[in-house]
Amino acid sequence: MKAQVIVMPKKTVLDPQGVAVRDAIHHHGVPAVKAVRVGKFIELELDGTQTEAQLHEVCRDLLSNPVIEDYELRIEA
Repeated sequence: MKAQVIVMPKKTVLDPQGVAVRDAIHHHGVPAVKAVRVGKFIELELDGTQTEAQLHEVCRDLLSNPVIEDYELRIEA
């Protein structure tokens, strides 16, 4: 069993890393890119004994900063 966690900056939070990546893309001759948001992708291998609530707790308390980031949890059977 696997779970995928995608952590992204909240839409209302400035993403300086995304701005730097966008500017670098522009310097490489691709001005069509208007915005970039940089986040984290985390894949967990699970033994199946955990609950979805436990996984949400780990995502909220350990893998993301709920003040400035949102997360999405995808569980694969």
